[in-house]
Amino acid sequence: MKNTSKKIGVLVGALMLGLSANFLNAQKISQQSSNIKIDGTSTLHKWDMTSTQSTFTGDVNGNKIEDVKFVMKATSLKSKDSSLDKNAYKALNTTKYPDIVFTAASLPTSGTATIQGNMTISNVTKNISIPVSVTKNGNSYVIKGSTKMKMTTFGIKPPSVMMGTIKSGDEININFNITTK
Repeated sequence: MKNTSKKIGVLVGALMLGLSANFLNAQKISQQSSNIKIDGTSTLHKWDMTSTQSTFTGDVNGNKIEDVKFVMKATSLKSKDSSLDKNAYKALNTTKYPDIVFTAASLPTSGTATIQGNMTISNVTKNISIPVSVTKNGNSYVIKGSTKMKMTTFGIKPPSVMMGTIKSGDEININFNITTK
């Protein structure tokens, strides 16, 4: 019985040492730069909004970036038309819900994949899939991707102006390019 307890103790110790080594090897990464572009259509013309202000964090562990979190202030999205910006912020209810957040369990450290995660916009969270491409460059990672989604999926009424004569289309394209270090 003593011998069995000793073996179990050694096994537990080895397991804890292995877990500690993996934890110590995890590399915390954060965003170095980003470029986010959202584009859509309206009954009048195509439109786009861009942002270079966001945060991205994750932990590199082996061949995965784990605990992925991306946060962007919705008001950091800007177009060439301040009235378009104002209508977008109103539709997104940015005074009450200022952040657009995406979280995922993990993504690869290199190659292409479709990642599953939770997107929260205007206090509505949906599980979405996003195709990404990740390129490792030394201790940096470049994460690129794009996806289409509908505003109404997140309870957002597509903006309209001039008493509804000009309406934004429901579908938007989101393109992103994030460099981490």
